[in-house]
Amino acid sequence: MNHDDPRVPISADEQMDQAVALVGTVLPAPISAPLPAEVVAVSVSPLPQALPAPHVPQKPQVEPDASGPHETSETQVQPQPQLTPDPAPQPTPDPSAVNPGCACGGTARTFPEHIGRRPPAYPPFPKNKPAVGEDDFAAFTPDTVVDGLTLPGLAVLGASMRGDSHRWEGTCRQDAMVLARIGDGNEQLLVLAVADGVGSSKRSHVASQELAHAVIKAMDTKARDLHSLLVGQDHQMLIAAVNSAVGEAVPACLNKWAAKTAGFDERDYATTLHLLLVPTDTKIRDRAWVSIGDGGLLRLVDGEWQGLEGQDGGIASTRTTALPSTRYAAVVLIRSDPGELLLLGTDGITNPINQEPEFRARLAAYWGTGEVPSMSEFLRQAQLRAKTYDDDRTVICVWEGATGL
Repeated sequence: MNHDDPRVPISADEQMDQAVALVGTVLPAPISAPLPAEVVAVSVSPLPQALPAPHVPQKPQVEPDASGPHETSETQVQPQPQLTPDPAPQPTPDPSAVNPGCACGGTARTFPEHIGRRPPAYPPFPKNKPAVGEDDFAAFTPDTVVDGLTLPGLAVLGASMRGDSHRWEGTCRQDAMVLARIGDGNEQLLVLAVADGVGSSKRSHVASQELAHAVIKAMDTKARDLHSLLVGQDHQMLIAAVNSAVGEAVPACLNKWAAKTAGFDERDYATTLHLLLVPTDTKIRDRAWVSIGDGGLLRLVDGEWQGLEGQDGGIASTRTTALPSTRYAAVVLIRSDPGELLLLGTDGITNPINQEPEFRARLAAYWGTGEVPSMSEFLRQAQLRAKTYDDDRTVICVWEGATGL
């Protein structure tokens, strides 16, 4: 009996009789003895009393339970109605595995992984893009760029992607990435570049891409000198040569922007820039890191990150330094050995590596084994998500001594 029901209670016999007449289904007599544990009990809600008494048929035989026979007696166990079992409870979806907001119905292998107990509140897919006609440069800037190359004993993979906040707001990616090769013959250099347009500058998405291209083009005119100075470890002359290229590129870009922009203000074109110069002759172990602004370079050795903020030789973290207000680049000479990994990135990835132990441990597990992932797998790994880190993210990884590619 439901003690919360305000109606006058009736006996179990009367409830059973009324149920038979109401639904037109033949049911056995009510239970007069305790049931085995295997038989599921059902509560019957009280029904209206003004119903004719039904004819009760002879007792049917009791069907054996599917789990096996039971020791029962006809005088003790009355036949029971055949009950439809309740459907099995469905597991609660894991928000990291299936995102109900995605029309395509994602799975754990579709969406990137996350650290922490729950993923960030932002959905892991783009919502909108700028419209053509409002800002054509922004409209034609892709959400994500992936690139890579391999040389004997060297593998490079890079990815640049819009941050969660820009995807949600429908604004374009302000980061830029370039993998380029300059010079000729045995004096060639790989120039790997990441740039982070300053969010408060209206045209920083233009500056990050075009200044990165312009600086690399200016370096190409000095490629032989840059290669010679790097291999010869002539640090001071290398600094001069690099900054000569920067000094040529910045005014050229400013003049171009001023010529086609009404009310031009160079403060609208602020961006950071980091480059890594790597000889294509992989017998040469010398590299040069060129740095303007936040973001920087990290090294992964035996599963441990080196160059974190606060360590000797840590990444540059001068938050206010950016082109074109500054035209001076710091240059650091590096020697990298086979088995190591160099990571060049904007602060969208260097910040969580520095500040989140689980984040840097997960990336070390991805990229510190010596095995180079496929391009699509690298992109998935580079999108490892963490709450509050919703900025654009650009990362280039160099696997030193990579084999079997």
